[in-house]
Amino acid sequence: MARCRVAMTAKKILLVDGKDSLRAVLAEQLDLHNEFATFQAATGAEASEISKSHHFELILLNLDLDGGEVCKMLRKSGVKCPIIMLTTADRYADTISPSEFGANDCVMKPFKFAVLLACIRSHLRQHELSDEAVFTIGPYIFRPSAKMLLQGDSNEKVRLTEKETSILKYLFGKGGKAVSREVLLNEVWGYNAGVTTRTLETHIYRLRQKIESDPSSAEILVTEPGGYRLSV
Repeated sequence: MARCRVAMTAKKILLVDGKDSLRAVLAEQLDLHNEFATFQAATGAEASEISKSHHFELILLNLDLDGGEVCKMLRKSGVKCPIIMLTTADRYADTISPSEFGANDCVMKPFKFAVLLACIRSHLRQHELSDEAVFTIGPYIFRPSAKMLLQGDSNEKVRLTEKETSILKYLFGKGGKAVSREVLLNEVWGYNAGVTTRTLETHIYRLRQKIESDPSSAEILVTEPGGYRLSV
């Protein structure tokens, strides 16, 4: 059974390793950083099963746990997030590229946690800029490339316009921090003398009609003094 620790705005990371003690150590170190929420799986089958019901921003996979085949299986099942393989097997690093398994990177054990942490953050940043990036916003799975939100429980689709997508993506990137109307207007519309904050407010209103259970009392797209933030 997979175990997890979850923070409100944290990036979900799945740890796949057959040794409980190693998973626990990694989870403990990652959980010290509020930016992460760790989930655990002891086998490839368990990792595949939990990936069907959770969206992960990144997977750490022990290559010594037949990780190459597990990685291929995860990719075939539709997992798009970065996968970093961990291994002590020098032969893999010398003869096989992680990409042959569908992984994004490989970190050799033993490693310094700071090195792994830098690798994780680097791949998370790269993925957020890619067309395959997927984010969790409140009860929704946000797919910017498809201009769509999926309701977590029902998979009901909420279609977004290009500007609505850009607003959500920019606010999400701020990690729950407030963004002024002027900054958001410039980031989404660029320099355009014909566009005013009234245009932005209209788009925010329409967006709330789509994503809030009670648009008059927003809980996801929240108004702050001078601007807006996402309660992610």
